[in-house]
Amino acid sequence: MKKHLLFLGAPGAGKGTQAELLSQTNSYLHLSTGELLRKEIEMNTILGQEVKDIINRGELVSDELVLKIVRQNLDKDNKGWILDGYPRNLSQANSLNDVLIEINQPLELVFYLDIPEEVLIKRLLLRGRKDDTEETIRKRVEIYKKTTEPLIQYFKDLSLLEYIDADRDLKTISSEIKQKMA
Repeated sequence: MKKHLLFLGAPGAGKGTQAELLSQTNSYLHLSTGELLRKEIEMNTILGQEVKDIINRGELVSDELVLKIVRQNLDKDNKGWILDGYPRNLSQANSLNDVLIEINQPLELVFYLDIPEEVLIKRLLLRGRKDDTEETIRKRVEIYKKTTEPLIQYFKDLSLLEYIDADRDLKTISSEIKQKMA
């Protein structure tokens, strides 16, 4: 069974939900970069203070810093791990790959949760977050397409990519993911 996984997909495709279910079932680490950054800030670590300062200045956390936090979490003893929403671009993918080779935990499988844009927009609007207006959602999807979609081809070229139709019910998606991990 594959135990070093990555979930790719647009915001609202269900990456976090599927990664969380899988991590609970298999006792894998679920590494969502947003969660990891928030945890560092909460724990008031040196890295957390650095991240907090960057965010307070309204800047984006650098690729180097995110990679440092991801690596720190992968270095712990684990039965497996799922990266959720990272890497977001080719540069991050290459840096991550170097680290994974170094720590001898190469990526084994990438799930691309594919979902039609209109379904995605409806799903995110139903989520009801304050910042989820149709305009902001379309902007986030556009940014995702520009930066993250090249990763789909990148992982396809490495023969690591598995397409998942994410416009179905939770259980169906979940069981397809488990079958493809075997």
